[in-house]
Amino acid sequence: MQNVVLIIHLLLALGIIAVVLLQRSEGGGLGMGGGGGGGAMTGRAAATALSKITWFLAIAFIGTSITLTVLAARNSAGSSITDSLTVPTADGTPAAPTSPLGSDLLPPSQSENAPLVPSAD
Repeated sequence: MQNVVLIIHLLLALGIIAVVLLQRSEGGGLGMGGGGGGGAMTGRAAATALSKITWFLAIAFIGTSITLTVLAARNSAGSSITDSLTVPTADGTPAAPTSPLGSDLLPPSQSENAPLVPSAD
């Protein structure tokens, strides 16, 4: 189900991109066309049709976005990323991960003159 909605979502995204690029530029922000004649899709009727298609695609895109969010939330309900983290012990049974001690994270004090050597523990 989620894959079907995702494919529809991607097709809607490509459709929105195509329809927006087909629309006539009103401001001429890049110095490109928008004016002049020639072309099958010109005038007010074309702008109205393209704007209606844009609205339809945008509403459908938002609908599939919400649907994908609900599906993802339903699939992950009651689970956490930390539930899947396990560290095997010597006897093979999984154990909970441990965090480093606070003293391991601090820099060496001024009284310690020995060079820092990494340990393999």
